Amino acid sequence: MTDADAAKVLVIGAVNVDLVVAAERLPAPGETVVGPGVSSHGGGKGANAAVAAARAGAVVRYCGAVGDDEMGAGALGGLADEGVDVTEVARIDGVSTGAALIVVDPSGENQIAVGSGANARVAPESVRAAVARAADWGAGCVLISTEIAPDAAVEAVRAAAEHGIPCVVNPAPVLQELVGVLSVADFLTPNSSELRDLYAQTLPCDRRDPAAAEMATALAEHLDVTVVVTLGADGVLVVDRAGVTSVPAGEVESVADTTGAGDTFNGVLAASLAAGHDLVTAARRGAAAASLSVAHVGARTGMPTAEAIAHAASAT
Repeated sequence: MTDADAAKVLVIGAVNVDLVVAAERLPAPGETVVGPGVSSHGGGKGANAAVAAARAGAVVRYCGAVGDDEMGAGALGGLADEGVDVTEVARIDGVSTGAALIVVDPSGENQIAVGSGANARVAPESVRAAVARAADWGAGCVLISTEIAPDAAVEAVRAAAEHGIPCVVNPAPVLQELVGVLSVADFLTPNSSELRDLYAQTLPCDRRDPAAAEMATALAEHLDVTVVVTLGADGVLVVDRAGVTSVPAGEVESVADTTGAGDTFNGVLAASLAAGHDLVTAARRGAAAASLSVAHVGARTGMPTAEAIAHAASAT
């Protein structure tokens, strides 16, 4: 398959360097835990998703920002090594590249603190220009991760809608500024906690504790968008005008690190939609890929190839 034939995806989001400590347990407030060492990995939700999409077979362009420092050069080199086009990524003088400090316990659960750095300087005009060029390029999907400046995230959603490119918004985190434009997006992909935040910020809430399917259905109807909720080991809920479809998680033999599983899902979902798969098939492929990804430490280390995704998805 040539680049002209392949699915094309523009990813807009954060580029980070992940510093990971494996410890016997996650620290409580005010507690220090000690692990045997620290490892460095490429990170950032958007950048991770871009790698996942590329490994899934898509041709990927990336729009974001890094600092003019060694971490930024290394981060861009890591993306380029995965085949991601980084010509839309700005290098900003006097600002550090974003970084995430991650602690992982033996069960694969994690705690993450992020320093935004250059991600907070992603410019709305740069995003708009990147989307316009992606439209001319023939992009089949724009994936937006919200770890960037809120005005840039808002501009990305608007630009994708104006150019008629299917738009997936991963609301991680949920930005208040973004809520007003979510109705022009095509797909929202929150996890369970992000779904609750979206529900609280978008709809009048009562004192009940609604189930995920109820919240997702209410959001889908209110915003007239498709809501795809990731539920970890409980799989995925796809909520659209056809109703609620439950997609199971893939088989997991062992969990080493859940960091990046959601990013893997989003990247593979976007790549699959751009390739012409229907939504439920795309979600099934994303869930299978996410389940495969947790077997290795590091957000990107276990991201699977297109062949591995196809095999795992056929088994669910």
